[in-house]
Order: sequence, then structure tokens, then C-alpha cells
Amino acid sequence: MKENQLNQRASPAPPFGEPRVLPPANVPSFIGQGCLASSCISPSEMAQLAVAKENEGLSYQFQESNEIDSQKTGFDLGTFVGDLNVDDDATSDDISLEGLQQELEDCKNDQVVANILSKGTKLREYTKGVENNIRKVELDSIQSLDQPQRVFVPAPPEYLAMDYIKESDNLVSLHEQIRDCDSILSQMETLLSGFQAEIGSISSDIKILQEKSMDMGLKLKNRKCKFAFFKQVAELKLANFVEDIIVPPRMVDIIIDGEVNEEYMSTLEILSKKLKFVELETMVKMSKALKDVQPELEKLRQKAVSKVFDFIVQKLYALRKPKTNIQILQQNILLKYKYVVTFLKEHGKEVYIEVRGAYIDTMNKVLSAHFWAYIQALEKLQLDIATSSDLIGVDTRNSSLFSRGREPLKNRSAVFALGERIRILKEIDEPALIPHIAEASSIKYPYEVLFRSLHKLLMDTATSEYHFCGDFFGEEPIFYDIFTGPFSVIDEHFNSILPNCYDAIGLMLMIRIIHQHQLVMSRRRIPCLDSYLDKVNIALWPRFKMVFDMHLNSLRNANVRNLWEDDIHPHYVMRRYAEFTASLIHLNVEYGDGQLELNLERLRMAVNDLLIKLAKTFPKPKLQTVFLINNYDMTIAVLKEAGPEGGKIQMHFEELLKSNTALFVEELLLEHFNDLIKFVKTRASEDQSASSERPIAVAEVEPLVKDFASRWKVAIELMHKDVITSFSNFLCGMEILRAALTQLLLYYTRLSDCIKKIVGGSALNKDLVSISSIMYEIRKYSRTF
Repeated sequence: MKENQLNQRASPAPPFGEPRVLPPANVPSFIGQGCLASSCISPSEMAQLAVAKENEGLSYQFQESNEIDSQKTGFDLGTFVGDLNVDDDATSDDISLEGLQQELEDCKNDQVVANILSKGTKLREYTKGVENNIRKVELDSIQSLDQPQRVFVPAPPEYLAMDYIKESDNLVSLHEQIRDCDSILSQMETLLSGFQAEIGSISSDIKILQEKSMDMGLKLKNRKCKFAFFKQVAELKLANFVEDIIVPPRMVDIIIDGEVNEEYMSTLEILSKKLKFVELETMVKMSKALKDVQPELEKLRQKAVSKVFDFIVQKLYALRKPKTNIQILQQNILLKYKYVVTFLKEHGKEVYIEVRGAYIDTMNKVLSAHFWAYIQALEKLQLDIATSSDLIGVDTRNSSLFSRGREPLKNRSAVFALGERIRILKEIDEPALIPHIAEASSIKYPYEVLFRSLHKLLMDTATSEYHFCGDFFGEEPIFYDIFTGPFSVIDEHFNSILPNCYDAIGLMLMIRIIHQHQLVMSRRRIPCLDSYLDKVNIALWPRFKMVFDMHLNSLRNANVRNLWEDDIHPHYVMRRYAEFTASLIHLNVEYGDGQLELNLERLRMAVNDLLIKLAKTFPKPKLQTVFLINNYDMTIAVLKEAGPEGGKIQMHFEELLKSNTALFVEELLLEHFNDLIKFVKTRASEDQSASSERPIAVAEVEPLVKDFASRWKVAIELMHKDVITSFSNFLCGMEILRAALTQLLLYYTRLSDCIKKIVGGSALNKDLVSISSIMYEIRKYSRTF
């Protein structure tokens, strides 16, 4: 049956006479025999046979090696591996390590296992190496078969089939052994991997234990440090407790028998510390040592309070002595013992209140007396500037005998003009006046000078006292209790002066002085006088407004007949107004008070109305115009002297001056060249080229030309004299004369142009005055004026 199967599988024999392929010399003999017995086989079939034979040979070699090794070592690998009942799906977690050490001891005599374990080779890697070696041998056999030699070999198929059948059992057995070996090696690899994982887990546990050990060591070290620190703190607290609660004998001697000096104050500080320690620390109140020490501390406190009270009261009484420099006593003596007051404030509240009240009462009386004496001395230096009758629109010529008797006492030029009084604002930081020195020099001062000195003294005194109260008592509000008296004295004086003050310039100066003093106190960062200075400022403004309205009403209600003088020069009322307005404008430059500017505009309208009424009292229009020009020019000049801040008021008067100057020029020319001007204005403006009902004839123009040629120089001379006598300001007169001559030249030029257009007008050329001659005369009078 086998033979039939082999015959069926064998390929048919080639035709007779065809060459047959012989195996190479290294091909096994059974292949050659098969080929001889059967027909010639293909190369691929020969390769398959060679691989099978090679595997058979390797199985024989492997069996022989196993037999030799087993004889040498007496170790049966199949028996050992067969005893390990390991399932195919077993994991490292299911494998028990019990008996592993004994099994390793049993396998140490096996050479293969020993080599694997000694070299640390993994079983899968070793298996792959064996498979690679087998594959290499297989490939080498195939390569040898790929190079055939064509020989004639008889190949009986029955021999080839018998060889395969003979070796089939060995091949099956070899395959099973290889599969069992691979399974066993896989189980060993799994077992060793689990063992390696266990060892890694043990290593990580050891690392965790090491970290915990280091952490515990660090905590132990920190606890030792904390213990040492707490021990040190406890020792320090205990030492401080003992030091704070004991009462040294030296301290007792100083408090009871010592004098109040720097050492005494140092001892007071120690006593104060002990008293606070006993009062504030709750742990001390539970201490038994307190029962022994507290009575002694209380006795020392009472003694110290009594002693320092007597000392401070004695120093305060020294402030009441006449001619005592209070600030020096405060800075050099009292401030040295300011801790005495602090001790009373902390440990003798009732006594402190008594000391505080004694100081307030003392300083209140002392400062009040000083300010009252200073004000009395200043009143002797006061210079009366203005009375209720010193107003812009009041006629001073009808003053009574009593008023004329007071005239030498007043500085009349300072009633309306600012003058040198402005210097007081530049001397705002100068020291206050010393009354007896000023009285010895017999100098009188306007009230604003005395006002500045009084408030300068008040600011300096208040600043010093404010700082002292803060440093000595630690209570700045004490200042206001002290200065109730001085404020009352100053208010009484001010309320007696203000209702009798009619000096508007002085009132405005005092308002500016108060403003500057507020800035000074702000720079000093002393707020104690803010309310007082505001109160004074509020009192000054209504008084100024009242006096200003008196000036305004004096202009509105002025008697023109009493004020009129037959004089075209500037009126004294207008000069008063100009000086008064210039003074207030100058004092308002840096402040820009809109209300004051509005009042000045009202005053301008009133004085302008009065001036027009005064001008109308002159019989001739020319005199009226000259009067207005002189007053406007004087007003502008005064405003310019005060500074470039005239503003709208100055511009208004400049426009009035310009319009009245034009009127005067026309009136002056009409007075001397009336016919010429009328002709130029009426006839010379007509168009002669066009047909006219009444053309200009030579006979009409000839008298005008001859009249001008005969007396034009004399007329200019008369105009010159008229201007000189009419205008008090030469510069203004020069401008007016120049304007008049320029206008005259313009009229004569138009006349000359008209003559050139008249038929036969050339006959008058011999009588015409040349323009250059007139220009020469104009320049001559311009130089000599």
C-alpha cells in the first residue's frame, strides 16, 4: 500500500534517452539512490528532500548530544521539566515561589541550564538563536541544491519512499520535543520575569523605607532644634519676667530721694515699664511674686507722681514772670522733661489733667497779656490815611475847620494812590515791628503795616506753640484752648479798627496780606490758624465793598456846580479816580478777582458820566473837547504808570481820547482855514470831467489860494501856540498838532488837485504853496515842540 502511494506521488519517468539530473557530491546517499531508482526529480523537490534530511540529521545529533550529556551529568531535562505542572495561561501572579530554591539547586548540575543562568541569557532569546541556526542550515542546503549538475541517475521511487517512511517517526518525535522544549522555556521565562518583578518591588520598598528613614531623621533633628529654641525662649522669658517684676533698691532710692533730672527720668521709664508689665500681662497676675511686689510698685508710683507734679508746676510758674522768653524756656527746659508729662499721662491721669489745665491757664493769660501790650504799642504808631469824607467825588475845598486841623496828620497822596504801600506785600516774611524802636524813630505807619506785623507775630507764636503742644503733651488740640485768649484780644482790637477804616487801598492790601499769610501757614503745614485767617478775610471783604460803594456813590451823587472849575486841565476828581483804579488793578493782577473787575467797570461808567457833565459846563465846544482830552490823557498815563495791566478800562479811555482828538483837530482847522475846508469838502469832491450845472471857475478858487498863501505860516504858528496852552501833556499836544498839520496838508493837496482840473487853473500856479514847503514847516514844528 505504501508502495502504491509512493508510486502515485512519484513523478513519471522521462522519456528514454533524455538526460537526468544527478545530485551533487554532498547530497545524502539516500537521495542519490532514490534518483537512480526513479525518474529524474526537479530541483525544488530535491530541496525539500534535503531539508527533511537535514532536519533528520539534526534530530539525530540532538539525541546523541542528549544521551551523552545525560550520561555525563546524570540529569534528565525531560523528566525535570515534566514535573513542572505549569498551565499555558498561567501568569506570574499565580506561580508560587515555594520550592524554587530547591529546584535551582537540582538544576545547577545541568550544563545548558547552568550556562543560561550564569550568562543571564533569556530563554526566548536562546530559542530564537536555535531557530536562526536551523534556518541558516536550511538555506545553505537550498543554495547547494539551486546549482544542479545534469547527470543521468536512475532513481527508483520505492527507495525514496522507504527512506521517508523510515525517518517519519524520528521527525515527529523531534518536532514534539522541540515544541515541549519551547513550552518549558517559556514557562521558565515567565517564572524568572515574575521573580525579577518581585525583586524590583522589593527594591522600591527598600527605597521608600530609606526615604521614610531620612524624613524621620530630619523631623527628629527639627524637634531637637525646636526644643532647644523653646528652651532658650523659656529661659529668656523667665529672665525677662524676673527682671521686669523685681524692684531694685537703687530705683527705690532714686524715686524717693533723687532730684528730677535725666537719671530720674530714666528711672521713671523703668518704673513705667514695670507698672505696664504688671497691669497688662495676664500671666503675671496669676504669679505669687506679684503679691509681694505690687504694693511696693504702687507706693513708688504715687511718690513719683507727686514729685514730678511739684516739679512741673514750678516750671510752669516760671512762665508767668515778666520779660520771660517763653519759647526759650519751652525749648531748652520744658522739652527736656517731656517724659515726665508722659509718665503722668500713663500712670497719673488725674494729676496729668491738672498739669494740663495749669499750663493752658498759664499760657492763655501770658499770651493774652503779650498781645494786648503789643497792640497798644502798635496803635501809637498808626498813621491815619482816610476818613469818611476822603472819597473820589467829594469836594475837599469846603472842608470844615476841624477837618483842616487833621490834614497834616494824613498822607493825602496815599488816599487814592498805591505808591510805596505796595512794598508791604514784598516784605511779607520780614520780622514783626518792634514797637519801642519804631516809636523812638518817630515813624508812623499805615494800618496795613501794623496789621502785617500783628499777624506775623501771631503766626510765629502759633507755630511755636503748636509744635510745643504736640511734642510736650502729645495733644495738638491743646493749642486751641490756649489761644482762646489771644484770639479774643486780637478780635477786640480788629473790631474796633475795622468799622472806622475808610481806606479802600489799605483794606485791599490787608486782604492780600491775609492771603499771603495763609500760603505761609500752608507751607509750614500748620493748620491751627486756618479758621482764624478765614474769619478775618470774611470780615475784610464786606468792609472793602462798603467803602468802594461809598466812592461809587460819591461820583454818582456829585454836585457838578461845586466840582466845576474854569480850567481845561485835568480835574482832581479824575486824577483821584485814575490813581484809585490803577491801584486796585495792580493789586488784582495775580489774583484775577472777577467781582473786583466788575466793580471797577461800574466805577468807570460813573466817572465818565460825571466827566461829561463837567465838560458841558464850558461855553465853547472846543474847550469841552480840550477838557475831555486832557482828562482822558491823564487817566491813560496814570494807568500805564501802574503797569501794563490796564485792560479793558485803559482801552476804553484810549478810544475816547482818539475820537475827541479827531474832533479837536477839525475844530482847530476850521478856526483858521474855514473857507478852504468847506470848499474842499463840498466843491472839490465833485467830478469835473462830467457835465456839471455849475462848474468850478478860476475866480471861485483864486481867493482861497491867495488867502492861504498870505497867512498859512501865521496860522500854523497860532495853532502851535493854541496847542501848547491847551494841553498840559506836551507829548499829547505834539501828537495833536502833528495830526492837525497832516490833515491840513491833506486838505491843501486836494485843493491843488482840484485846481489842476479847472479850465485856466494853471494861472494860479504862481500863487500855490508847494507841498514841500508845507512839509518843511510840519517837520520844523515837530522838532521844536
